[in-house]
Amino acid sequence: PLRDDLDPADLDARYAVNRAGIRAAERMAAGHGDRVRAAALRVLADPARHFLSFDGRDGGRTAEVFGDLAHARRIAVLVPGSDTGLDHYARFGAGAAALRREMGAGAAVIAWLGYRTPATVSPEVLTAGRAEEAAPDLRSFVGELAAAAPAARVSLLCHSYGSVVCARAAPGLPVADLVLYGSPGTGVDHASALRTGATVWAGRGSADRIAQVPYGRLRLPFVTVGFGRDPVSEAFGARLFDAGGAAHSGYLRPGSVSLRNLARIADGAADTPTREAGRA
Repeated sequence: PLRDDLDPADLDARYAVNRAGIRAAERMAAGHGDRVRAAALRVLADPARHFLSFDGRDGGRTAEVFGDLAHARRIAVLVPGSDTGLDHYARFGAGAAALRREMGAGAAVIAWLGYRTPATVSPEVLTAGRAEEAAPDLRSFVGELAAAAPAARVSLLCHSYGSVVCARAAPGLPVADLVLYGSPGTGVDHASALRTGATVWAGRGSADRIAQVPYGRLRLPFVTVGFGRDPVSEAFGARLFDAGGAAHSGYLRPGSVSLRNLARIADGAADTPTREAGRA
C-alpha cells in the first residue's frame, strides 16, 4: 500500500526495493536461459527508473513512476491494453515518458501494468474476464493514490482493452477524468452507466483500425462477447477529444495531436479542443 503522505524518502526506499527485485528477476531469467526477459529486465533495473511495485510472475505486474510523485499536483495513471507485459514493455514505458514530458512541471505519470493483459489475437480480448480480474486491483491502487495525494488532480487514461478494465473499476473512483482512447467499448452503452463523477472523455485516431471492429455485444450461453456501443459515438455521451491521425498504438507518439490533447486533459486545461461527435 502507498503511505498516506508520499514522503520522498519513503518513495526512494520503495524504488530501491523494487529495483533490487527487478535485478533478482533478471538474474533468474538469465539463469533459465530466457534472454528476452533478462534483457527487458536489465533495462528496467536502470537506477533512473522508479517502480512503485514489481512482480515478475505470470507476464509481470508493475507500476512505474515518471516525474516527482511526492510533489506532483497532477497525476495521470495509464492503463494499457492487450499484449503489454514485461517482455513488451518498452512502448508502454516510452509512451508514459512522453506524456510526462508533454504535461510539464508539477506532473507525474504512473504506468500501471497491474493485470495480465490479453493477447490481441485471443478469445480473452473479446470478453470482460481479464478486466473483471483487474478492476479490484486498479480500484485499490487509485484509491490509495488519491488518499496519499489528496491535493493532486488524478486522471485515468485507458487505452484499448484497458478501457474495459477502467470501466469495471470506474464506479465511485476518485478521479477527475476517465479517458477512453482506441477503445473497443466499455461494456456499457452510455457514459452515465459508468457511475463515475469524473468527466468521461473518448477519442479515436483516424488511422486506428479498431474503428473497423464491430461495436456491440453478443450474449452466448456462458459468456458475452464484445463491449457495446462505440465510445466516440454521439449516443455514448462522452466528451470527445481530437486524436488526430493516431494509429492504434500511436496515441502517445511525441509531437502528435493525440498526445498533446491527452496531456491537456490530464493537466485539467479548460481549453482542450474537442470535435464533433461521430467524426473519426
